[in-house]
Amino acid sequence: MHTTLKINSPNGKSYSERLDTVRTEKQLSAIFDDFINMVPMGQTLFGSYNPVHTGGPMQVSIAFAEQHAKGYPWKMAGTVRQEVFTRRGGLWFGTYHLLNYPANYSAPVFRFADFNAGWYASRNAAFQNAVSKASGVKLALDGDLIRYNSKEPGKTELAARKLADQLGMSEREIRSQLEKGDSLAFEKTALYKNVYKLAEAKTGRTLAREMLPGIQLESRRSRAS
Repeated sequence: MHTTLKINSPNGKSYSERLDTVRTEKQLSAIFDDFINMVPMGQTLFGSYNPVHTGGPMQVSIAFAEQHAKGYPWKMAGTVRQEVFTRRGGLWFGTYHLLNYPANYSAPVFRFADFNAGWYASRNAAFQNAVSKASGVKLALDGDLIRYNSKEPGKTELAARKLADQLGMSEREIRSQLEKGDSLAFEKTALYKNVYKLAEAKTGRTLAREMLPGIQLESRRSRAS
């Protein structure tokens, strides 16, 4: 690897020299892109290994930008990743991430929390709290309702399954409705509505429909889960 880094990059300097003077994420990402572009189909084969996952003034996720590039109003000179590091690209994708989805939040702080944790994470964390109250299973209130990219059930799904008889739902139905957790439509599901009914009947009080992900509302002093 040391020998490889001595190879001159497109700007005339060796990769080792460029790495020694890196100061920004943009510079590091550019070095990686130049390096893998030496290999045929380098971007296709190794692009996902780029160590820089966020960029721009709003630190928007590169993966998010790549998934939502359709509708971008300006012609890109390079890749979506490179566009995120421009002023206009960083602000456009960052604002899109922050505001371009419908949510029934009572305050902007929950959108800001979603910006870091993912769309609807604040709503989903509150739902996890309700599942925990109804099932008696302690859960991390992180906003992740399922294990994405896996059919194996996560802790939230397993806790919801414990309520299957009370909910009158099959495990397949529970899974199917949890998969709607990345959309506003989740709030219309029988699972969402009935879990809250069970949890509120058990606790004797109305539970929050929104909360900051990672925060436990168990005591006077909130603590991270």
